[in-house]
Amino acid sequence: MSSARISRRAVLASAAAVVSGALVLTGCGGDGGSTGAQASDTRRITDATGRTVEVPATPHKVVALSEPTLDAALALGVEPVGTTAGRGQRGVSTYLADEAAGAQVIATVAEADMEKLAALRPDLILLDETTAVKNEVAKLESIAPTVVTAKLNEDWKKAFTATADALNKRAEGDRWLDGFEADVAATEKGLGANAGAVVSVVRWQNGAPSVVGRGVNHVGSTLTELGLDRPEDQRGVGTGHSEPVSLEKLSTIDGDWLFFGVLGTLADGEKAYGEARQVANFARLSAERDGHVVVIEGSAWNSAGGPLAARIVLDDLTKALAS
Repeated sequence: MSSARISRRAVLASAAAVVSGALVLTGCGGDGGSTGAQASDTRRITDATGRTVEVPATPHKVVALSEPTLDAALALGVEPVGTTAGRGQRGVSTYLADEAAGAQVIATVAEADMEKLAALRPDLILLDETTAVKNEVAKLESIAPTVVTAKLNEDWKKAFTATADALNKRAEGDRWLDGFEADVAATEKGLGANAGAVVSVVRWQNGAPSVVGRGVNHVGSTLTELGLDRPEDQRGVGTGHSEPVSLEKLSTIDGDWLFFGVLGTLADGEKAYGEARQVANFARLSAERDGHVVVIEGSAWNSAGGPLAARIVLDDLTKALAS
């Protein structure tokens, strides 16, 4: 069994270095639709819904109501005062838990506690369409300037850039993405015999797998950029965040490599992998026979996405596949 492990602290340290290196540019970070960043305490930006929103030039108390906006804010050195629980988790998504330890959880993917949110007295609220709270923008606006950073199924890089712009950290965001792209290129060159390999990504839950990472999210797009293929049933855009696979069709999740996780930590994934190996026909998967099952930190791979989640995905793929 192969396990890909990544230090969350190392990821955040790298992100902090990018932010520090770009601090001299912060004052002019209001490009991409913003105006008056230096001349006023506020800026006007156009969000993903076409709304013009007047936001603080230097927000101090940010609330991030979705996994991608929380992830993006942390990558840019901003710890929100309030945020959402991770998908299928009680607290902040476990891959971000240490870095967001000071953030109060006041929402889930289904709803936000408006009373607790208002008590935080935020000066900026960020969210996207991965959360049902997108239908409560009018209520959110009565509390603080509210920016919807991305539509549902938006390319994660575009969503990250929009969040960076809302935080007046567009230059830092661009520098972060430049570093990520350089590392993608380096990994692709190092794939060797794994170039073009068929890579399956599943989440194990309730004794069966679900396909995840289809489309242009932080998993699917990273695999595409690396020139890696997917099993036939994992190609194209998915119908939802995850798609259950019956045990009778277990062979459809097979590939040259199988990245295996749950909605939780690496340790949770290891436990689930042990359970999966007891399932009939799992041992017949070529990835299992070849020792090419990689247990991953599923909270990052299965999250709604963001730059730090994408970095973990890339680092896991690099460790497992690149020479």
